[in-house]
Amino acid sequence: MKAQSDASATHTFVFADLAGYTALTEAHGDEEAAEAAAGFHDAVRSLLPDHDAEEVKAIGDALLVRVTDAAKAAGLAERIVCDYGTRHRALSVRVGMHTGTAVSRAGDWFGSAVNIASRVADLARAGEVLCTEATRRALGPAVPLRERGSAAFKNLVEPIAIYQFVLTSRAGPDLPLDPVCLMGVDSERAVERREHAGVEYHFCSRRCAEAFDDCPEVYVTRVAT
Repeated sequence: MKAQSDASATHTFVFADLAGYTALTEAHGDEEAAEAAAGFHDAVRSLLPDHDAEEVKAIGDALLVRVTDAAKAAGLAERIVCDYGTRHRALSVRVGMHTGTAVSRAGDWFGSAVNIASRVADLARAGEVLCTEATRRALGPAVPLRERGSAAFKNLVEPIAIYQFVLTSRAGPDLPLDPVCLMGVDSERAVERREHAGVEYHFCSRRCAEAFDDCPEVYVTRVAT
């Protein structure tokens, strides 16, 4: 099939995944992790029509989405982090965005714009939306951003400036993280609690608490501020 491209067209790629997914898998097993990923995918898919967005593909716990309008992509990214992260408080979400040209072939999209969006997502912390200078320019001044410095990526000659969204619709305080599986845990509903070096930790399950008891030093750095 012939590749489809338009040198004058740009696309904003939104790469969203679950922060701490590897830790969740290790702590709770493949089946529970797969269910969490499927639920996340379904939640994001339900938002796509409102933002004229197209799902490109699912990769493990991550979802790659293409949007032709950068402002609509920004609205989608904020809803993914704030709406989903608020309703489903067990796992946090992170998003990376980049705007550029790409080529469509056989239902997939290819090009550096896709790869950069994925790499930017890797830089994001739980609950963050990060974007590149190219996306910042496409958005203009309407979306509040703060500078996060520059990042050097493999196979790219020049570092890329990174910006963090100033999210306005986040509801409620962030939940403390279970240091073993990195799931958010409501402190009032924690299954187990432990105190270590003067800090209280909350756990989603007895299994996570027991793993922490075996070697707390391995886990405390995961949630250190």
